[in-house]
Amino acid sequence: MDVEPVRVRFAPSPTGRMHLGSARTALYPYLLARRTGGTFILRIEDTDQKRFVPGAEKELVEGLRWLGLNYDEGADIGGPYGPYRQSERREIYHQHAWELVEKGHAFPCFCTSDRLEKIRQEQLKRKENPRYDGTCRKLDPDETRHRAAAGEKYVVRFKMAKEGYTTALDLLRGAITTENQALDDSVLLKSDGLPTYHLAAMVDDHLMKITHVIRGSEWLSTFPLHVNIIRAFGWQEPVWVHLSVFLKPTGKGKMSKREVAEAIKDGHSIFITDLRDLGYIPEGVLNWIVLMGWGVSEEDVMTLDEMIARFDINNLTPSPAAINFAKLDHFNGTHIRALRSEDLAARIKPYFLQAGYRVEDVKLLKIVPLIRERLVTLDDCLPFAAWFFKETVEPNPAELVAKNLTASQSADIARKTYEILSALPEITPELAEPPMRALVEQLGLSANQVFGILRVAVTGQSVSPPLFESMEIVGKKKVLERVKRAIEMLEKM
Repeated sequence: MDVEPVRVRFAPSPTGRMHLGSARTALYPYLLARRTGGTFILRIEDTDQKRFVPGAEKELVEGLRWLGLNYDEGADIGGPYGPYRQSERREIYHQHAWELVEKGHAFPCFCTSDRLEKIRQEQLKRKENPRYDGTCRKLDPDETRHRAAAGEKYVVRFKMAKEGYTTALDLLRGAITTENQALDDSVLLKSDGLPTYHLAAMVDDHLMKITHVIRGSEWLSTFPLHVNIIRAFGWQEPVWVHLSVFLKPTGKGKMSKREVAEAIKDGHSIFITDLRDLGYIPEGVLNWIVLMGWGVSEEDVMTLDEMIARFDINNLTPSPAAINFAKLDHFNGTHIRALRSEDLAARIKPYFLQAGYRVEDVKLLKIVPLIRERLVTLDDCLPFAAWFFKETVEPNPAELVAKNLTASQSADIARKTYEILSALPEITPELAEPPMRALVEQLGLSANQVFGILRVAVTGQSVSPPLFESMEIVGKKKVLERVKRAIEMLEKM
């Protein structure tokens, strides 16, 4: 386990929504930083202006804060190595691109997009992998400097070695060796003056003193290029960690847009703000995500503090992880049940308010222990407990009729129930349950039949929290009004 404080970063592009993969790519470096007393940085990699999505950066920041992954340096809070938004670092990349040109590791390329496309089509016809043909690589360095200074449009390409091998070391996968002739002269600086990821990320990681680069496996294909760029500058390499791939629930391939839409219909999503809006809590989501790629038991229930205490980067695994929404539900429900009553009350209150109910905090605090065990997501509070905040309930008359009994027989039971409850000084479980159970015995019926009529009468629904505890919260006056109303409904059937 690393004992030196690390400097790690989460460096998303604001080109789409924050999903499970993004969250995990943020979570592991966060855990490593907190475990070692290091620094966790948020860097916004927004140089791909064509794919920029308005609002995406805001959603990323919201997602991190909701999850509790608070960063120490970032675009909105500053830090000693800013700016932390790549579009504000243009001059830095320009200088470093030309530094590589001066060192003979890069060259300006003046080829037009039409020429490059023509070469690409010819290579495809010959069934070759499309790559740059090296035309400008052969130009005299003085000539290229003169043409660039004169304002001719150009990009800067990396001058990849054409012989030998590149061996790059990944912490999870070991040494990865690639033939240099299989690598391309990739663009480092685009014609608009903005860098590609390949240059910008390597420069920023060096200047921001990043010790560990923890990122998605999609960067494995360009890993040799990135290692070559760092070596061309003569910089020390960070520890490289390419995380495992997320697979769809079947375990075959990544989730498609259609499958994401289907998951939403079932109350699930791969997007972090969706999960928040669907009633998941950050504790449950983090517990679920952290185990998809960490070589510990997939059943371990952990808080964020416990994850930090146990985290060891050497225990990460490259094995693909299937998205299992049933496990998300399990962890979310488990963490909901672990919340203090006051905390859970505060988290479910907005759902009642949004549904238009007036909520009394004292009453809500009494309700929480009755529904806690039934909640998988926070919004489950509505079907279980919204009726507590209604002045009246409207039962389905058919549900007032007990199983294997007639409406008349059910009305008779409701009348006997009314007599018992009205004779009590107040309705509490201790006072109400014994005489009601005695009634069940006296009638020779099941508790489900007798209590079922009372449940529907008082709550307006056939499924509810514990009945006698619920009636205590509702209060004697309202309980009797609702039972009386149920008798009237049954008598009319």
